[in-house]
Amino acid sequence: MKDKFVGIAKVGEKGQIVIPKEARDMFDIKPGDSVIVLCDKQKGIALLKADAVEDLSDKVFSKRGKK
Repeated sequence: MKDKFVGIAKVGEKGQIVIPKEARDMFDIKPGDSVIVLCDKQKGIALLKADAVEDLSDKVFSKRGKK
């Protein structure tokens, strides 16, 4: 599997985009999965699979009670 991909997604009339198959395969994105949309007017838009943030938040909160 390659670790980089560049593709084009067309925006439909309802503002929806289709994530290219190669990108979905790379990040194991399946129908029903959630993605987080990060936006910065200067830098652009990024998509992040929600599982990545859930895993991070689980780690943060599991360590919170331990001292």
